[in-house]
Amino acid sequence: MHRRTALGGALTALATAAAGVLVAAAVSTTPAAAAAGGTGTGYLHTSGNKIVDSTGATVRLTGINWFGMETDNKTFHGLWSSNPWRGQLDTMARLGYNTLRIPYSNDALKSGATATGINDFVNPDLIGLSPLQILDKVIDYAGSKGMRVILDRHRPTSAGQSPLWYTSTVSEATWINDWKMLAQRYAGNTTVIGADLHNEPHAEGTNPAATGACWGCGDTARDWRLAAERAGNAILGVQPNWLIFVEGVSCPSGGLSNVWDNDPSNDEDCGWWGGNLSKAGQFPVRLNVANRLVYSPHEYATSVYRQAWFDDPTYPANMPAIWDKYWGYLYKQNIAPIMMGEFGTTLQDPKDKIWLQNLMAYTGTGVNGMSFTYWSWNPNSGDTGGIANDDWTTINQPKQDILTPYLIPPTGGGGTTSPSPTGTPNTSPAPTTPAPTTPPPATGGCTATYKQINSWAGGFQGELTVKNTGTAAVNPWSATWTWPSGVTLASGWNATVTQSGTTVTAAAPGWASSLAAGASVTVGFTANGTAAAPATVKLNGTAC
Repeated sequence: MHRRTALGGALTALATAAAGVLVAAAVSTTPAAAAAGGTGTGYLHTSGNKIVDSTGATVRLTGINWFGMETDNKTFHGLWSSNPWRGQLDTMARLGYNTLRIPYSNDALKSGATATGINDFVNPDLIGLSPLQILDKVIDYAGSKGMRVILDRHRPTSAGQSPLWYTSTVSEATWINDWKMLAQRYAGNTTVIGADLHNEPHAEGTNPAATGACWGCGDTARDWRLAAERAGNAILGVQPNWLIFVEGVSCPSGGLSNVWDNDPSNDEDCGWWGGNLSKAGQFPVRLNVANRLVYSPHEYATSVYRQAWFDDPTYPANMPAIWDKYWGYLYKQNIAPIMMGEFGTTLQDPKDKIWLQNLMAYTGTGVNGMSFTYWSWNPNSGDTGGIANDDWTTINQPKQDILTPYLIPPTGGGGTTSPSPTGTPNTSPAPTTPAPTTPPPATGGCTATYKQINSWAGGFQGELTVKNTGTAAVNPWSATWTWPSGVTLASGWNATVTQSGTTVTAAAPGWASSLAAGASVTVGFTANGTAAAPATVKLNGTAC
């Protein structure tokens, strides 16, 4: 099983330091359309503890992590599934995730790096592309849905994380130069809003002989606060519009407490890897461009490590004070915004459900709440699982139900109060007025357009776009079509797609039940059998 790539802050955990170098050529990319609504307009900056857009409107980033580019595959995981990469982003946006945090390792950025683990039948448009070229496509499509993107330097190499931002073979200069390359690559593309400089700096060694990342200790080789300033200012020199996301450490001294030396001066309170910003108030990160700093702690539950506070007799009432101490004070004292870069759980322990509910409540509701990116979309995160189930199409509804009240969907990505994707029952309370069991007839007409995306021996992939050409909304909508005998549905997205005999029904999902007059919906699917276009397409019984 894939271990969570951002191994949590268990103080006894070990990290693997590895080596690598990076060479990459900048290429031009088409700037994505300026995001609006859920993620604001233009580039973002900060004002006190708020993130605001180019008009000064407050923006709350409510996002999700999609990992894989930091692993040996050097690209997003789940591209091996039957759900195309665009279909996965469609679901994220419709569920209400307005931001995508993308972990990478410097290995993925090297000249000649090869992306692996891609289902060519489902994702033919990715064949032969480099990891950076695939990243370009994901960024462009996410931007078209109103999503924002945060790039996360997760590992120096795909072999594992490192306590410091450099290793014996991946220098600080390489780290900074790679960031400058990415800043140049996406200059002018307002979809990409910033850099998460290094993932989960943490303690190494035992005090007083610590060798890990410290905060405020003044040692330029170990002081993460000073390193973040150097990298952040170098990036801002290339791209002054980016936000600079700075994680915490685990122990401010940079080392684990030696409880056997009988010297209390060497003992300190430690937190999750990347999660301890307790010294940031005293030793703030100083950037050359004002209003660009966002602090980005990590926070986890018992499925990652059973910290002592989970067994406190007052749990969960003890948790807000702990969050206040490690990072919440920065927000509450209006020092800087908080964007919780990672938090997650398998929800297997009842304490974890309580933890997630209380943590979300702590962040606050509405646009003025703290920003976050949940870990993770991926189901193959070993100690947290994901929002996606193992099919990379349906979702983990219990997790989603806890997060939904805090999500602000991107404009263009859909999403209302109760999302429920293909194949997953919606467990939210029923509305006061139940929807009719039979979809109402369409008032007017419709058109249908079919596009075959790909085909292979024994199957094919297609998209059916149905447009409501009537004068009134169809709510809830339902499209039907027929296939020749022998063609069977394998998977579907953007609707609840089922088959009975030769008739296929695509029913409106809970998060997008209404199809407005003049609006279109595109239903994607894969099928078994000889490729065939949908026939006798109808919208709520009206032939298209």
